[in-house]
Amino acid sequence: MPQVRADLEALTRIPSVSLDAFDQAHVEASAEATAALLRAEGCEVEIVREGGRPAVIGHKPGPPGSRTVTLYAHHDVQPPGDDALWDSPPFEPTERGGRLYGRGAADDKAGVMAHVAALRAHGDDLPVGVTIFVEGEEEIGSDSLPTILEKHGEKLRADAIVLADSTNWAIGEPALTTTLRGMIRVVVTVTTLDHGVHSGMFGGAVPDALTTLVRVLASLHDDEGNVAVPGVLEGEAADLEFSEERLREESGLLDGVSTIGSGSLLSRIWTKPSATTIGIDAPSVATSSNTLVPSASAKVSIRLAPAEDDMHAFELVKAHLLEHAPWGAKVEVHLDDRGLGFAADAQGPVYDQARAAFADAWGVEPVDIGVGGSIPFVAAFAEQFPEAAILVTGVEDPDARAHGANESLHLGEFEKVCVAETLLLARLGALPR
Repeated sequence: MPQVRADLEALTRIPSVSLDAFDQAHVEASAEATAALLRAEGCEVEIVREGGRPAVIGHKPGPPGSRTVTLYAHHDVQPPGDDALWDSPPFEPTERGGRLYGRGAADDKAGVMAHVAALRAHGDDLPVGVTIFVEGEEEIGSDSLPTILEKHGEKLRADAIVLADSTNWAIGEPALTTTLRGMIRVVVTVTTLDHGVHSGMFGGAVPDALTTLVRVLASLHDDEGNVAVPGVLEGEAADLEFSEERLREESGLLDGVSTIGSGSLLSRIWTKPSATTIGIDAPSVATSSNTLVPSASAKVSIRLAPAEDDMHAFELVKAHLLEHAPWGAKVEVHLDDRGLGFAADAQGPVYDQARAAFADAWGVEPVDIGVGGSIPFVAAFAEQFPEAAILVTGVEDPDARAHGANESLHLGEFEKVCVAETLLLARLGALPR
């Protein structure tokens, strides 16, 4: 583990942000560093580029006739955001209170190193054939993943696919992620005027675009806070104990602010749809004038039930927004991004061995959880490899703060993750064919 941690820290120091606005030389360096780690463990390695960021594919054979396992992670990371919000530099991994802080320390360079740790533990006695696939653009939507799967899919085909990019239920409580929400992201533009005009001269008779946009966005929820788009699917979450107090603590919900929606809390955050306005283009408070705004836009992130078809949901949302345009305002709705959800039938010998490996590593039985976020590549893998058991495992915990300031990895939990994956490979190798 000390060397695994040292290599994780070295990876974390590479600011491999895959967004176009950042220096992509760092993403290339991260791919090369990942490839070097896999070569050092005896893997045949190639770096592939199919119109996007570099992905790394490594392979190490197992005994003749053994099962095959593909291990997935990604080496690109989110932007650090405002450095002032970090308690230590985002790309200088720093330990505090048993946690390693740094952008990508958890999401998902810990996933990369969990795979490397399992290879190291088995050395030249791998019980199964292993392929490691480390993507380089997960944080920007995996646009080239379909092409990679089309051109290189046979290299990734396996009896089981372990996708180490999720979370565990709590510190000391491991989990398999069996459902993920799908998503669509839309840009809504409202136009009411062909130019801005004096708010005192025309306000009261002429609608401004920003007020109109607010009304359009408000139509997405009913009075309780449920998504109010007719026809979108809802799902029920696993029956696990999850209190409002825990939700408030993990989310940072302020005292006096109530939760929204109806149904169980886990259904609301795992399997029911949600709609969140994540950005607005409009005059800023500091620079605004007494003018009726002629046009305004908002970006809305809509999470979908795991079984929902993303394009069907987009058509429903688009129709709803157009229908709720007040005062004859011109409303345009454009699809910005989309992704299917995932629901596993997590039964069978591979899942049994995964749960047993988790129990061995943690000393407690794992639970099956859902995750409210969307990981579209999981659905892509499930579609490409329908015969494979898809295991979505976690390196994070509820306080990892992935994507946010002070992202961190719980080092004690990370060791258990590495042990569990090592044991999983051993258990799968012992399964009769």
